Amino acid sequence: MAIPRDRNGDYEPQLIKKYQNTVTQDMEEKILSMYAKGMTTGDIESHMRELYDIDISDSTISRITDKILPIVKEWQERPLEEVYAVVFMDAIHYHVRSEGRIVKRAVYIALGIDMNGKKDVLGMYVGENESAKFWLSIMNGLKNRGVEDILIACVDGLNGFPQAIEAVYPKTEIQQCIIHQIRNSTKFVSYKDIKKLMADLKLVYAAPTEETALNELELFKDKWDSKYPKIYKSWNDNWATLSTYFKYPEAVRRLIYTTNAIEGFNRQLRKVTKSKTVFPSDDSLLKMLYLATMDITKKWTGHRQDWGQIHSQLEIYFEERLAGRNL
Repeated sequence: MAIPRDRNGDYEPQLIKKYQNTVTQDMEEKILSMYAKGMTTGDIESHMRELYDIDISDSTISRITDKILPIVKEWQERPLEEVYAVVFMDAIHYHVRSEGRIVKRAVYIALGIDMNGKKDVLGMYVGENESAKFWLSIMNGLKNRGVEDILIACVDGLNGFPQAIEAVYPKTEIQQCIIHQIRNSTKFVSYKDIKKLMADLKLVYAAPTEETALNELELFKDKWDSKYPKIYKSWNDNWATLSTYFKYPEAVRRLIYTTNAIEGFNRQLRKVTKSKTVFPSDDSLLKMLYLATMDITKKWTGHRQDWGQIHSQLEIYFEERLAGRNL
């Protein structure tokens, strides 16, 4: 089973004790590994029957995987780095059974890139539904775990999100994800217009400078406003957080203008959880996501190839905020 990492490298996993005399520790680890890969309880039962000629019930599998919960809690509270270059924040949604009803839950994910270019999942939290208020509690949680500064935060277009970040990290630059913005603003464009409209929109977000981008946005308005008035309005209203990346050189822009890093991670989580249409509880959802995360992140070694270039640019742009820090 993968072991959570922490800043000092001294995280101690709790050994899973043997469950009675029938299920050995080796079996428990196999069960956890299968659970982490998204296998259904039924699949796990039949695999255990094939491997060990043993019948294991739903409740036994649940009891074994429940032993993960205290480890998840420790992982969620582990100390973090003092400064993160970029933190991506997003939410994915699942259906969970609660008090006899099926409800929608948002799983909030914060993924950080530290000053060495290393990527890490800082936390995963199950909440009622996506809200700026919940994100505020997450930001406070990061602060309490030792994060003193986040240079740039990349977020989707949730209302009140920038204010929630600003309340805890007032100096953090906020970049709203361009990909989310494109998706949201072209949702209702007719099939025959989409290709031309997307080409005109690309002239805005792929412009070399903010000044050029604003000129292209006005041209976009002249051409498309009579047919799709909401698109220009949305870009114009959100321009302050959509245009942050124009300040930076190409390498930094590529890193922050989309939440690709977290979208890729979310895709991998969805692959693992696709066999479950409804989770029996919040805990069962959290268990599976945590085990899947440990499985996914053990492959995250090293840093981006262009990190040397990005790091030196960040050091110039954020010289005052990084001065005196032992990074």
